[in-house]
Amino acid sequence: MPSVTFTDPDTWYAGLAGVVIAAGALITDIHGRVLLVKPNYRELWSLPGGICEFGEPPQAGCGRELTEELGLAIGVGRLLVTDWAQPYGPQARPMMHFVFDGGQLADPASIVIQQSELDGYRFTAPDELPGYLPHYGLVRVAGALAALDAGTTIYLPHQVS
Repeated sequence: MPSVTFTDPDTWYAGLAGVVIAAGALITDIHGRVLLVKPNYRELWSLPGGICEFGEPPQAGCGRELTEELGLAIGVGRLLVTDWAQPYGPQARPMMHFVFDGGQLADPASIVIQQSELDGYRFTAPDELPGYLPHYGLVRVAGALAALDAGTTIYLPHQVS
């Protein structure tokens, strides 16, 4: 039987594969339109949210991002979607993206955008989303809307490119 050599926990953890964790919120208005934000560092729009900090739970990261990006201190609800992807190819670290229920925003006037990262925001009807979101974002938002309607959580495993 071969012998197994164990290293100290720090060395062992340092050798594990890494993954980037991101979290966003599905927020709608009273008409069922989806809140999108326009990052100034991307061509297309996205759900509000962003990359979680080291050791930050996704739900907490989502709440922090909503406060930073939109000035909204709202309760982050249940998990709607878990999305795994490798957007930068098989040699780059994969991403786990969590989409939470951000509820319905009755007064959009309470939004104050973080101008250092965002060019603006808009509420978008579901049938207009393809004109604003990249394909992976559209799949993620469609999954979140379906999960919200069904009262469930959806896992979206993307194919490795």
